[in-house]
Parts: sequence; C-alpha cells; structure tokens
Amino acid sequence: MDSSLFIAVGAVAALGLVFGIILAVASKLFAVKKDPLVEEVRIALPGANCGACGYPGCDQYAEAVAANECSITLCTVGGETCAKDLEELTGRTAEVGVRMVARVNCGGTLNNRKKSYEYTGLETCLDIAQMYSGDNACVYGCLGAGDCEKACPFDAIRMVEGVAFILEDKCKSCEICVGVCPKNIIEMVPENAAVTIACTNKDKGGIAMKGCSVACIGCGKCVKECPVDAIEVSNFLAKIDYDKCINCGKCIKACPTTAILRYNKNKKKIVKKPKPVEEA
Repeated sequence: MDSSLFIAVGAVAALGLVFGIILAVASKLFAVKKDPLVEEVRIALPGANCGACGYPGCDQYAEAVAANECSITLCTVGGETCAKDLEELTGRTAEVGVRMVARVNCGGTLNNRKKSYEYTGLETCLDIAQMYSGDNACVYGCLGAGDCEKACPFDAIRMVEGVAFILEDKCKSCEICVGVCPKNIIEMVPENAAVTIACTNKDKGGIAMKGCSVACIGCGKCVKECPVDAIEVSNFLAKIDYDKCINCGKCIKACPTTAILRYNKNKKKIVKKPKPVEEA
C-alpha cells in the first residue's frame, strides 16, 4: 500500500486527536456554571409541567425560584408540601393563600337541557362547538363531550349526566381544564366556596328557560336576599363575589330555578326540587 495513504490517515487521526483535546479543554474553561439550587428546587417540584405557575415548565420555574425572581408558592400542583420544601431550600417564607379549585358553572344535565339539533361528528367539545355553537338549545352550557376530562392530568373530572363535574379533592388548580373548555364555563373558585351559580346564560329569562330548565333568569331575588351584597346581576346573569360571600345559603332558597347550588364538605352538589318559574 502507498505510504502516502498511511501518512494522510495518520495526519487526519492526529488532527482529530488535537481538536478533540482542544474542545475538551474549551468545554471546561468556558462551561457555564449551574446554580446547584436550581437542581434542588427542580427535584422538589412535582414535575407536572402544567404551566399553572406561569412558566412553560418546571425547569423554567425552578430557575426563576433559584434566582429569586418569583414567589415560591406558584406551584399549585405541589401545594403546601412543595411550598414548605422550597422554604427550606431558599430560606424564604411561603405565604400560602386560599387554595383554588376548578368548578363548572353549568347545571344543564341531560334531563334539564334541550337539544337544538342532532349532532353527528367527532365527539369533542371543540368540534361540537364549531357547529352552530353546539347542539344544546342553550348555547352557553356544557357540551358534554368531556374535553376537560380527557385533558385533566390528575383524573379530577367526571362527566355526570352530560355535564362535567370537578372532584375538588383531586383538583390541583392547574387550570388546564379552564383553557380547553370552548364554552369558558369553568372557573377557579376558593375551595371553601359552598355556593355556586351553575349557569352562564346571558339571555333574558324566558329565552334562557327554553333551552334549560335550571337556567339563571336574572330575576335578582338572590341579590335581594344576600345579607352581604355578594351577588350582582349583569346581562341577566347573577354572579357571586367570593371575597364577600359568607356561604349562608339564603340565595339558594331564593332562586326560583335552582340555578344556585350548594356544595357540601365532600364537594358534592346538593340540589333541591325546582319551584314554579316566573319569567323575568
């Protein structure tokens, strides 16, 4: 074999070895030193990468916490346990507020709501909503296909009689369900909120009742009964201010359509039989 070939191969090998050494040395000299606290914080986080903290994922949140750029209580999935761990790691005090949970503002079960047409197609809320705002006569209500149930990473949602229901003891406040609902009927409420207006219909009372027998008709009776001015009616729909609400339940007794529900300590809905309805 020609000696020039051996020389060429040897030269290439030698150059490869030299460049390899140079790169190895450079990687050591110019390496970006990582804050060990970032890794410790990352290990303390649950790893859900849900984005509820406001950051794309746990890695980014860990970096922000280590750099003291944000609160150490933003991880709703980790809850108090995670906050306590971050307290020990960062030396900062975790100010844990009221736990928030997701709640579906719709009482339009299969028995309560009416259909405007028979839908045939992909069984997702998003697809159903594209067809004339859905097949419900009430265009504001739950579509019942369970997009939120499928999206929940914590198995905290069930479809009950055609309406999504949150298992609040399992809810981790990630707000993923809030984002996937095309009807925007899921909101975050304080865990201790025992009263909920299970309706988002903004039509006049008579029109609302044609689509759902338990719709809010904007009559204002709940407003008059509330002793702490925690309810107001806007666009024919009652709304509770949870900062003011004392869970007295007087609004429930006043509501003629049972659009207002009470949740007990086990986070189950307690309903009553509807009274005769007077059109607003």
